[in-house]
Amino acid sequence: MSLLGDGLDAAVQKAFTRPAPKSAPAQMRYLVKQLKSTRAVAQMLRISQRTVERYVKDQIKKPRPDLAARLEREVKRRWQPQIRAMARQKAATTGGIVIDTRARMGYTAPIGSTDEDRVRHLTVALPPQYAARLFDARETGASDQQLQRIVAEGLKEVYFQDGGRRAGNLEEVRFTDVQHMEFEL
Repeated sequence: MSLLGDGLDAAVQKAFTRPAPKSAPAQMRYLVKQLKSTRAVAQMLRISQRTVERYVKDQIKKPRPDLAARLEREVKRRWQPQIRAMARQKAATTGGIVIDTRARMGYTAPIGSTDEDRVRHLTVALPPQYAARLFDARETGASDQQLQRIVAEGLKEVYFQDGGRRAGNLEEVRFTDVQHMEFEL
């Protein structure tokens, strides 16, 4: 499970204008409509084609927990792609992204610096270029560590250096032990 990646996905899902289908049969029908065949849905969900057909006809209503999780994840990945794209575009060009996090943060600076890393709770608005980098990295399958580096760079610029007004000789921000991470567009 990817804490940062899932957080980005959840932020985009808040922009949805209609709720995604809730029941398993409705979710299955939606996927069949999207993928244009019961066979493709069956292969994607790792179940039999007959099982997919039975969900579509409302003959099965309650999936096993592991199948329910895969089904919900696949539906949410495909739900309202235009709305999702518009939310990402707005964040990446004009709106930026707000990060609410509780993690161990500190920075590397020249000898004599007093700021050791410690657990901090921050809510920081990052500029649009960081939102764009985060979404691009997420789309290309970046790991949580890669996403953390982007967030750390954003925190360095916005929080620690205050847009260049202080801590000009700051070298690197350490961003580890993430306990909580939430994004808002």
